[in-house]
Amino acid sequence: MADSNLIELIKALRERTGAGMMDCKRALEANGLDIEKAVDHLREKGVIKAANKSTRIAAEGLTNVTLSADGKKAVILEVNCETDFVSSSDKFHGLVDKVTEILLAKEPKTLEDAKELTAIPFTDATVAMGEKFDLRRYEVVTLAEGQGFSTYMHMGGKISVLVVFDKDPGEYAKPLAMHIAANNPSYIALADVPADIRAREKAIAVEEVKADPKLTSKPDAVKAQIVERKVDKTLSGSCLSLQNYLLDESKTVGTFLTEKGLGIVSFVRYQVGEGIAKRQQEN
Repeated sequence: MADSNLIELIKALRERTGAGMMDCKRALEANGLDIEKAVDHLREKGVIKAANKSTRIAAEGLTNVTLSADGKKAVILEVNCETDFVSSSDKFHGLVDKVTEILLAKEPKTLEDAKELTAIPFTDATVAMGEKFDLRRYEVVTLAEGQGFSTYMHMGGKISVLVVFDKDPGEYAKPLAMHIAANNPSYIALADVPADIRAREKAIAVEEVKADPKLTSKPDAVKAQIVERKVDKTLSGSCLSLQNYLLDESKTVGTFLTEKGLGIVSFVRYQVGEGIAKRQQEN
């Protein structure tokens, strides 16, 4: 049983990192079979590079983003199903539209409340289509005075984006939402990165600096600066304001926004199935 468990963990770690089988085995054994610690171990040893990769997109379904009639409120959501065949059906699209309508009208405060409000259409869909359906996540957002929305859907709902600007974005609404869809940032700026995420990256950078023979003779203060630069570089790819703008890669999104007198207050980007393990195919 223990060997079987190790094999499964090795497989999962290889899928996460792309590292070799023996590297994964050693990393797991050195870290008490803890996958998260094994990932960090592989990065510290230089087997894999720091990355901002989402886990495999495996679940099926649709995302959706819709504004209220007066344009002052929006809902973004993800509904999952079991097969791609069903996700492309008119009946499933009808379910997603109905759920969107209910959430926009009722503005539930929790996912539990949202599921209770939408229980009937989900039950009806299961009876009609014979699959399990799930409201995975949603957000209802209301604009403050003077703010403006931007929405974008890619590939018929495989990705949806909702952006709140500090004022009406006008002609720049769609291009900036498209950038977020394509580049998948996690934060607006480095200052928005949670302390625990930064601490994790710093721990990895410290080990990398320790292991670099070219830095052995450097003063501790210099090493500390190198560590901070490495952390900023790793995290910058996840920060919207520091990414090269999709439609003009000569400047960052932050520079573009400053030039246009715009600010992004918040954004939400949903991609179908991110972070969900794909169910096993039955023989």
